[in-house]
Amino acid sequence: MNQNLLKLAGQLRAIWAQMGASQRISVVAATFILLAGMSTVAFWSSRSDYALLYGRLADTESARVIAALDDAKVPYKIGSGGSSILVPSDKVHALRMQLAGKGIPRGEGVGFEIFDKPNFGISDFVQRANYIRAVQGELSRTISQLDDVDSARVMVTLPENRLLLDKDKHPTASVFVHMRGTGQLQAQAINSIRFLVANSVEGLKPSQVSVHDSQGNLLSDNNENDSIGGLTGNQLNARRNLEQYLAKKAQDMLETVLGPGQAIVRVSAEINYDTTTRTEEKFDPDGQVVKTQTKNDENNDSSMASSSSPVGISANTAVDTNTAAGAPVSNTKNRKTTSTIEYDNAKITSSVLQAAGGVRRLTAAVTVATRFEGKGAERKPVNRTPEDLEKLRRVVGSAIGIQTGESATRPDTLSLEEIPFNDQFATEVTQELVQQQKHELWWNIGRNVSYPVFGLVALLVLMRMFKRTPVQEIPLGVPVGQLTGYRNGNGNGNGNGHHHATPGMENMPGVVTVDVLNKLIKENPTNMTQAIRDWMNKGRTSES
Repeated sequence: MNQNLLKLAGQLRAIWAQMGASQRISVVAATFILLAGMSTVAFWSSRSDYALLYGRLADTESARVIAALDDAKVPYKIGSGGSSILVPSDKVHALRMQLAGKGIPRGEGVGFEIFDKPNFGISDFVQRANYIRAVQGELSRTISQLDDVDSARVMVTLPENRLLLDKDKHPTASVFVHMRGTGQLQAQAINSIRFLVANSVEGLKPSQVSVHDSQGNLLSDNNENDSIGGLTGNQLNARRNLEQYLAKKAQDMLETVLGPGQAIVRVSAEINYDTTTRTEEKFDPDGQVVKTQTKNDENNDSSMASSSSPVGISANTAVDTNTAAGAPVSNTKNRKTTSTIEYDNAKITSSVLQAAGGVRRLTAAVTVATRFEGKGAERKPVNRTPEDLEKLRRVVGSAIGIQTGESATRPDTLSLEEIPFNDQFATEVTQELVQQQKHELWWNIGRNVSYPVFGLVALLVLMRMFKRTPVQEIPLGVPVGQLTGYRNGNGNGNGNGHHHATPGMENMPGVVTVDVLNKLIKENPTNMTQAIRDWMNKGRTSES
């Protein structure tokens, strides 16, 4: 085996010695490319694919995660300035479950895990302080999950529990947020933070939660409805929202008709924030309504009798009324009916409650860009006709609810003017963008074309080097006479055992070069094949 290897090495050295400079360069380059390709394939095949385990971690949380991975002897990588940790992709889910079982990561602050360990004998004050710490920690972790928030801290102040409550003392909270980059929280995110904190603490109102950022800006306003500041802020916000809404309606419609950037609309709204209760009484003089009615009915009955009989039994004895005993008898009956009726005029009483928020007056200012025709030096303005401007005015007034004419209940005003806009800056910016796009386009084209050009140049240089390399004479050890023609023209020789020289071979050198050999093969391939076979058999016989 060793002899075969030595023999192979000797043959390789002999081949290397017979090669020219260009051939050696080609062999070395091919060997280098082959080794580099095999090394790259081996590296990528043995390389583990890493995936994100946790991201957006604080330094303390990253330290806890790294310590747990070191204990578990799991390879990892740290990225994004230490805020993200990557592990092999096939271990991501298993590691997350294992770390979650250990309470890692826990987030900033202390959450309700502070109550996981039983603490006997602690006072109510310490228990209440731990509860406040847990609430603050849980709120901080929750707020930190917002996309624009990097970290957050929450401070909650709760009044002491006493037998006699003080109405002037109420819970308050402050939220400190650290933003990602230089951006600011939107108003919707600020309100969500305030309501989140307020709904997590008993008795806390959203107006008692203040939000601050790392630049020292107060992000929350006093929106308490029963305060002067809260009422003023709500009124300004309502007015601004109404004005922006009406202006956007009109401007979107005009830009659809005239084109983008061809109209500007501004609306000013005067809103009535007074709450009015009105009571009205109306009398109808033509209508009569019975107010009171009284009716009295009286009946009087009376009788009178006279007698001359003596006093005694006969006087005290009842006698028939129809019997006259010497004296006349009379009866009297009286009946009286009285009615009293009082009338009053018809009256209508109404009570009207007018809530705040009604629009007292709308004022709109609309500017329309002047039209231009032509390009370059021939560009000239073309004014719109009064009929076109009136159409635009009516359309805008109908869109935002401007009341005009005799039926108007509000003193609204609308002004529409055609003014040439200053578009020089926009034109310059557009030209710069077009030039930049052209430069980028040509740069991309040049870069994409340069790679094939560089490859072609390298190929031409290599071919030129090969051509300039001198021809190396390989001594084959075969006399020219043996490589010439044989008898019969087929390599078998003639009858006299002499060779017939191939035409044009009389002036050939005594040593066969590569060019001479190629020429002999092209002219008489049959004789050259037989000559090479004889030369090889001769070499084997001499070795034996």
